[in-house]
Amino acid sequence: MKITIFAAGSRGDIQPCVVLCKGLQRAGYQVCLAAPEDFTSFAQDQDISIHPLRGDVQKVMASETGRKYMDSGGANPLKSIRAMRTMLAPVVKQMVEDAYTACRSSDALICQGVLAAFGKSITEVLNIPVINIEPTPLLPTRAFPAPSWPIQKNLGGWHNYLSGVVMLRIIWLWYQPFVNDFRKRLGLSPYTGASFLRLIKLMPMISAYSPSIIPHPPDWSEAVHITGYLFLDNQTDWQPSHELKAFLEAGDPPVYIGFGSMAGRHPEQLAQLSVEALVKSGQRGLLLTGWGGLLTESVPENIFVVDSAPHSWLFPRMKAVVHHGGAGTTAEGLRAGVPAVILPFAFDQSFWGARVKAMGLGTDPIPKKELTSDRLAGAILQAVNDPQLNQNSSRCGEAIRSENGIANAVKIIEQYVGRP
Repeated sequence: MKITIFAAGSRGDIQPCVVLCKGLQRAGYQVCLAAPEDFTSFAQDQDISIHPLRGDVQKVMASETGRKYMDSGGANPLKSIRAMRTMLAPVVKQMVEDAYTACRSSDALICQGVLAAFGKSITEVLNIPVINIEPTPLLPTRAFPAPSWPIQKNLGGWHNYLSGVVMLRIIWLWYQPFVNDFRKRLGLSPYTGASFLRLIKLMPMISAYSPSIIPHPPDWSEAVHITGYLFLDNQTDWQPSHELKAFLEAGDPPVYIGFGSMAGRHPEQLAQLSVEALVKSGQRGLLLTGWGGLLTESVPENIFVVDSAPHSWLFPRMKAVVHHGGAGTTAEGLRAGVPAVILPFAFDQSFWGARVKAMGLGTDPIPKKELTSDRLAGAILQAVNDPQLNQNSSRCGEAIRSENGIANAVKIIEQYVGRP
């Protein structure tokens, strides 16, 4: 039995799908990852068969429109429609055509939830089952505000639910012209916003996050399965450079600072502010530049700069982690059991910042527009010195490490598509 997994986005979006590919392979399925071509080497390094999708996601994120969107934080959902369509336009048509080709010989499709309209269109033509997967809640609920909704305070059930409906409508409007153009080429009738909302509520969903962090809301159907995080744990043979190892052994655990692909239009300013905050806090620090291009020229001796390193290796060796609040980075920080300082830029990052704060696992999130070196220094000091934060984080890490999201996800997929 062959399963194709269709995914696009940043490393945080692709990695859980790679992990799921590996779990399905171990269970006996033939698996193909349909993902942007810039992730080809990553998939191949994990022994995953990949059908490369044309379109460089990193290039899109690094474009002027992409960096401007990160700078704005996506604070206005309506304005995000134009920005997302501008970023998607050069790549989306080729990507979905390639995804369709990847699925032609498949028995089932697993598709990112935000791409559900494309995935469902493909499976309508091929007459195969489809399951959605998402690292962040996607469906409306009375339990909490929708990720990416500008107001992350819990103002009650109706506000929370309506925010979810509105954000699904916004996501639909990001993709609407591309989806219906694709459906026309396939000979299918167009979707409306209402039909998309009905569709995504009915489709099976693998929610790849911990029930310790987000329990199953009572107003979600049993088709939504909260499995636990999908961690990439085969990087145990990764070895740090001699310089990094020496730095870690030379003193107290440092504070991690890194923002993945989210450095915005002025990464050098963000790097300088981060260095200033570490100096003011008196903490040793480790800066990870990432593919957002966090730039540094000269740093004090108690700060180490590294281009890349697995979060699963780094985070347990840190005193606290400062990051953008992406779903994957947040998950690794929670598993490591260290307090978080989240600086949300866009998308679901404010949601994870609010969630971490509400559970006593990190400080107040600091939106980028409110970020100063003094405020970041104060948050770092709170994260490393607050005994309750550290105790809560340690207990949460133990709970998450006891879960097996991969086994849970594979078992659910077997229920829907059959065993290989």
